[in-house]
Amino acid sequence: MIAAQIRSALRAQQEAWNRGDVNGFMNGYAHSKSIIFVSEDTVARGWETVHDRYQKKYADRAKMGVLTFSSVEITPLSNDAAVVLGRWKLRRAQDQPHGRFTLIFRKTTDGWRIVHDHTSAAVSPK
Repeated sequence: MIAAQIRSALRAQQEAWNRGDVNGFMNGYAHSKSIIFVSEDTVARGWETVHDRYQKKYADRAKMGVLTFSSVEITPLSNDAAVVLGRWKLRRAQDQPHGRFTLIFRKTTDGWRIVHDHTSAAVSPK
């Protein structure tokens, strides 16, 4: 049950991204000042900060590309928390960045939402 609900939340994020809807994608995160997003050597805190980061980094459809999640492993920690490990990939005209993510989901009054996101990009071959 937990895994199915989390997979549904991830699917909704992927679908929102692929139609260019950053706000819909952000619906997968808890709308809270306490969420944490780690990428590269940066820690962003709070829904608004994470939202603004996505809006700036992926300002148009070409930069967004087509997102796919794969190799998703869901480990429930309790009735209201789970860790999710997986891969992400963007297919764009000029490149195909990809990497891994570790997410902590919590069950909120709005459903399962991400409260902690650590995403890394694979190093491009030289």
